[in-house]
Amino acid sequence: MPSLKPDVSEALRYLGAQNAPENLCRQTAEMAETIASSIQPRYTYRIYGLEFQSGGVALCGTNIVLTGASASKMLGECQQAALLACTLGTVFDQRLTAFQARDMAQAVLYDACGSAFVEAGCDAAVAELAARFPDRFLTDRFSPGYGDLPLSLQPDICAALDASRRLGLHVTESLLLNPVKSVTAVIGLSDRPQKARIRGCAYCQMRNTCALRKGGKNCAT
Repeated sequence: MPSLKPDVSEALRYLGAQNAPENLCRQTAEMAETIASSIQPRYTYRIYGLEFQSGGVALCGTNIVLTGASASKMLGECQQAALLACTLGTVFDQRLTAFQARDMAQAVLYDACGSAFVEAGCDAAVAELAARFPDRFLTDRFSPGYGDLPLSLQPDICAALDASRRLGLHVTESLLLNPVKSVTAVIGLSDRPQKARIRGCAYCQMRNTCALRKGGKNCAT
């Protein structure tokens, strides 16, 4: 996988500073470079068949059932789904703690860049999936905590991915992920084009050929 960098505009969004002054943009870009020079996201994923049940969407070969309307809606036209885990690892946590001890402004900037960086890692994983399955259409990725998909799925997802051994990723008693800049997600794979329900047109596989976009509309629900 080629080296990644945090998306500066995404980091500014996490800071709530989309229309940031030039000085903040420069500082964010410098912090992004600092992180990328010593840390890279790591990820793992696995593909599962789907079984639609009255209680939710089951991942074949596991004890995982994705309950709630959100998963059923996102995966309704899918035959398979990928479970994904991505993390920046413990080094990021250690450096964040050091920043918090000496400079909270820098710590906030570092934290925002970290959030953008783990998203960049997820984007790289999705791009790899799309390249592996060029004849399939991917849904937006969605995570426990999205809609009515419960956080209680975190331990089973991490166990299915062997995330502890592969990534050093653990789930706390409060169902948070450790290291802190870590994400688990579900991505559906379908034989039909999928709506960009979460991230919008910029992330859609059909963005360059979509007739709705050419007409000034979109398919989001």
